[in-house]
Amino acid sequence: MNHRDTPLSHDRDAADHADLGARLLALIRAAIADADGLLPFDRFMDLALYAPGLGYYVAGAPKFGPGGDFVTAPELSPLFGQCVAAQCAEVLERLGGGDLFEFGAGSGALAVKVLRELDRLGALPHQYWILELSPDLQTRQRERIQAEVPHLAARCGWLTALPHNLRGVVLANEVLDAMPVQRFRVREDGGVDEVFVTDRAGQLVETTAPVRSPGLAEAVAAIQSEGFAQTAGYASEINPHLAPWLSALSDAVQSGLVLLIDYGYPRSGYYQADRTMGTLLCHHRHQTHDDPYRHLGRQDITAHVDFTAVAEAGLAAGFELAGFTTQAHFLLGCGIDGLMTDSPDALARALGAKQLLLPTAMGERFKVLGLNKGMSDLWRGFSVRDLRDRL
Repeated sequence: MNHRDTPLSHDRDAADHADLGARLLALIRAAIADADGLLPFDRFMDLALYAPGLGYYVAGAPKFGPGGDFVTAPELSPLFGQCVAAQCAEVLERLGGGDLFEFGAGSGALAVKVLRELDRLGALPHQYWILELSPDLQTRQRERIQAEVPHLAARCGWLTALPHNLRGVVLANEVLDAMPVQRFRVREDGGVDEVFVTDRAGQLVETTAPVRSPGLAEAVAAIQSEGFAQTAGYASEINPHLAPWLSALSDAVQSGLVLLIDYGYPRSGYYQADRTMGTLLCHHRHQTHDDPYRHLGRQDITAHVDFTAVAEAGLAAGFELAGFTTQAHFLLGCGIDGLMTDSPDALARALGAKQLLLPTAMGERFKVLGLNKGMSDLWRGFSVRDLRDRL
């Protein structure tokens, strides 16, 4: 028996998780006290996910794949990475070469699949940069790349900040949904309250009070002016970090394509009348629930993406909209049908493709939005069906 599989080891892991959870809870309680008892939800979410050494994404526990809390598309099937690589190859060809830059590479699965396919196509980037703030995930990514594509490991580099004058492709797969969000609720009198986290009898609970966070009241008013989120009791989220994030990204990109892949809706779907409690979800051991105050530091907390807000923020930051489509149509444009049949393991690939393409799985839930910088090209990923008119 491997030592890591002994009961003593499991007990130690459980104790470590409990200690981390207790320390994270103490940190959040201190933040609540500093905020006069009302901690804005986005600040709570930031601490729960990213508090140094304690938050979910930086504390070291497995997160991705069967042994973690959720499975992402690159782990589900190699076809996803191969299709992303096909789009990258098209961009790099038109640029005459360049780099790839991936935000939060998770387990390293996408990096491995993209590099392997670009190598097969003879279209490797000069460098594959990964921005990863978690030391644990950096280590896992390095080990996976070294183990699976050792001859390409020298092309990979890790950063903790955005580069300068990037030419190539920026990849952000399931990144936007993990950005901390502000939450609001419409009062009976039509006014808007903000959702806060407070400490009540030793328990973290949420409460509402008049808006405190800068910009939130104006953002909700803009949504309401379009006819959304007007009914008493209606609650939802707004991501205040999109605009500064895309502005910083625009400053970093000289020319190329930004690919943003995530689950979400155009604004009309995000704030539709029957979605009265927003889109916030938590993932723990492949179970989905809506209580962000359980399993502190040991569960993912996400919100769906308002892709209209992403497009607006991208345009304001100096990008051009390259396209918007479903994951299914993006993968079809990138040649997934040919990749499915041109393989000795066609049956296994077909099963993986179903999860990537079917509307009841990831095909319609996940969307792809592209932003051009210094280029005005039309890309193959958006050639089958471009849905930008729905934004």
